[in-house]
Formats: sequence, structure tokens, C-alpha cells
Amino acid sequence: MSSISNHSFAMNAGKACLGDLENMLTESPSSDRVCLKLAQILRVRRNEVALLRLEKGSLRFIFPAELRSAGVLPLTGPAIAARTAATRTPLLSNTFMRVKHVSLFESVKLGVEEEEDQSQNQLPIQKIMSVPVALAGGQVVGVAQVSRKGLDPSVAGADFTSDDLKQLEQAAEIIARMPFMQEGAGI
Repeated sequence: MSSISNHSFAMNAGKACLGDLENMLTESPSSDRVCLKLAQILRVRRNEVALLRLEKGSLRFIFPAELRSAGVLPLTGPAIAARTAATRTPLLSNTFMRVKHVSLFESVKLGVEEEEDQSQNQLPIQKIMSVPVALAGGQVVGVAQVSRKGLDPSVAGADFTSDDLKQLEQAAEIIARMPFMQEGAGI
């Protein structure tokens, strides 16, 4: 199979997964289930996905569950998620360790699935994509982030591409309509 055919196949497989995410809307799924699907779509580990919801002018983690009680990120703060929400601008960085960022949340111990490598749990973020989660009218209701973690960029996995960012943006459009993204909704 040529590389063009492989790329086309990968894009079609991704669209099918986005369709799966869209189909979940009728089921009122949990944020955990939606974020696990997002991890599958973008081929990252569970602990490399974060979803934050806008509440009273600040962002609160709704996934991973271990960060729900970690406090909030003010929209005026320096966090990448706050900048993403405040500016409504997506970010793709394959050199994230060189970017000044709040690394406090990287040190929180996250539960990992049994099949996942426990050593990946608290590694630093090397590569990241961050997109606003906005309703059709443009109102930002949260931020979705996908990262690749590792001791250095070479072992963290493949660089994110503009196609990956586009997939995350399309997923964020679907996630914005999930019931758990409404301010004050149960998680």
C-alpha cells in the first residue's frame, strides 16, 4: 500500500472514530468514557488526555478524575489551558518542554489502566495540543488537551500533525454538546 493510501486509510479510520464520538451524544456518556474515546481517536494513552470545563470564569478539570479536586485555573493565569480558552486559539507544540508552563498538574499521580505502562504515569509532557471547546455560537465552555509524555521528545511518541489538531478540533465541537460540559452539570 502506498504512503498516500496509508494516510487516506488513517484519515478514514479517524473519521469513523469521530463518528463514534458523535454517536455517543445520544447516550449521555460520562466524561471518562468520552475522554477514553478521544484517547483512541488520537492514539494516546488515557493519562495523556485532559478535559476542562469553564465554571464561574475559571477552568476546572473534569478529566482525568484525579485532577477534579486539584483546584481551578483562572482564565487570566499563565496556564496553556487558560490561554486557549481566553484567546479561543488552538495550540500545537512538539517542543512543549521548552515552553514555560504550569507543571504542577504533571506531578499528580493518575490512575492508569492495567494494560498501560505504570512508568508512563508521571512523566513530563513533551508534546501537546490544546483546543477550545466551544458551542456552535462560539461560546467557549471548556478546553480539550492531548499530550505525549516521556523523559524526552524522542521517546514520547510521534510529533502531532496539523491533521491531528484538526481531529482534536472536530472532537471538541462534538464534546461541547455533551451534557457534562454544561456549567454546573454533574461529571
